Amino acid sequence: MQPGISTHVFFQHRLHPGLLDALASSGARTIEIFAARHHFDYTDAPAVRELAAWFRSNPARGVLHQPVYITDRADTQWSRHVAPNLNLIAPEKFRRIAAMDEVKRALESAEMVPFAAVVLDLGLRDTRWDDAAIEHSLTAIEHLKAFAGPLGLKLLLENTQNEVTTPAHLRHILEAGHFDTVGVSLDLGRLHLAQDGAKPANDSGVGEAVQLLAGRIGQLHVNDNHGPFAPHEALTDSAISFQNAMEMKDEHLWPGEGTIAWSAINAALAPLGPDTPGILEIAADRDESPDAVARKARTFFEQQQRAREAQQR
Repeated sequence: MQPGISTHVFFQHRLHPGLLDALASSGARTIEIFAARHHFDYTDAPAVRELAAWFRSNPARGVLHQPVYITDRADTQWSRHVAPNLNLIAPEKFRRIAAMDEVKRALESAEMVPFAAVVLDLGLRDTRWDDAAIEHSLTAIEHLKAFAGPLGLKLLLENTQNEVTTPAHLRHILEAGHFDTVGVSLDLGRLHLAQDGAKPANDSGVGEAVQLLAGRIGQLHVNDNHGPFAPHEALTDSAISFQNAMEMKDEHLWPGEGTIAWSAINAALAPLGPDTPGILEIAADRDESPDAVARKARTFFEQQQRAREAQQR
């Protein structure tokens, strides 16, 4: 994997050049910008110009992650107790229109920021796979592909915790729409969560996903968790909904802090080659300093380099 990291690790903070400098110092060659108005306000011209200036002065490649929240004001306070609400394939037409408009607002930042790609989510947690979801997915991709093309952005669909974005269903959507230039951002943590407890795969299903999506995987999201059946302390907190507590199982831990077998993962990823960006997408911790984040990321990148060298011997 080529080293990369997402600003999701600083999601609770407003993004500024100092945070980007810390991420770049880790050795990351790709930096994914998480579009959320309290973090990176893509509707604020000075914030967009500041980000554009940073990327013009640094060699890191930029990728944009679509917004997952629709907010009325840029200073809306984000809370981890609020579930994502932006749904490009919602059953209701007015919700699909609102979601499309918000994503397009974020994409417009690429007029100044040299983003290479944008990561898209189809549906929310537990969105069902049915004819309507397929139709809405094809429509959303077609529309955003036409909008993103002139901006130089490649679309990357991400596997999430729903039936629509399993590797097999993503392949079906891409083939049905003849979307030959649309790729996939493969989230390793969510593959781990999707494993059937009756017959778990040592590589968390990564090998099968790589085979199904051969030639489509444009980047990886790298994070760890304790699996789909691990108990979560949030379930005992009456202030947190059952759905939000279950979403917290998508813990976005640093690799090695959960139960993913990383040696098996690395072997399963070998067919992708070393130039595929592996984006560390780690949960935000307000108390963790930028220097500490950079050290942890650098350590992981060095471990991955040693693992590649060992495979080649």
